[in-house]
Amino acid sequence: ESCFDCGQDFHGPVRLALGWAAWKTYVGRPDTDRFRSASMATLGAALCKNERPEEAHPVLEASLALKRRYFSEESILGAQSSLANCLSILGRHDEA
Repeated sequence: ESCFDCGQDFHGPVRLALGWAAWKTYVGRPDTDRFRSASMATLGAALCKNERPEEAHPVLEASLALKRRYFSEESILGAQSSLANCLSILGRHDEA
């Protein structure tokens, strides 16, 4: 998630806007579509990084459920890690 021209990582409102744009672009695709899955994870991460973990939590939960249903163990581990990070930020360490 970085600029193709300069290589700088996206952050702040730009990262959040790109997360929403990705989700809106791919939401109509089937659950098995990898771009839809990636856009959900991107949105969840962007919400969390922009100090909106309460909003990120259900997105990351849904992302994990989707990955458990249709995708590889590697993608499941990534989703679990993102969710654990969000839960930790929310102070829910026992669930993380």
